[in-house]
Amino acid sequence: MSPKFEAGINIAIKIPKSKYEETVAFYKDILKLDVEEKDIDNPTVCRTHEVKFGNNIIWLDCVDNYTHSETWLQLTVPNVEEATSYLQLNGVETCDELEELPKNMHWIQDPSGTVFNLQQRTIK
Repeated sequence: MSPKFEAGINIAIKIPKSKYEETVAFYKDILKLDVEEKDIDNPTVCRTHEVKFGNNIIWLDCVDNYTHSETWLQLTVPNVEEATSYLQLNGVETCDELEELPKNMHWIQDPSGTVFNLQQRTIK
């Protein structure tokens, strides 16, 4: 069993509340990227802005409990359950306590602490 991992289009940057407005302004006013605030219902993210970034989307997430920013990435797989089993066999545990997410997804981390959202690939 060796699932095929692929990069997803979503990149989340978790930003401390004290730096949030300044960061949104950087993307919108200085870089002149397409930035739009989106509604969010999440216990750990109080605001979010979507930034069009080429073929990717950067999510600027305002978080209360962070002292510095973190970048979280998306990984897609054909089968989440199979990929999760494979990862566990290789010493990578899920860390779903990081942030609420749908039941068919998981959070994992690389050895340096980079967070990845593991989810099913959309078939096009």
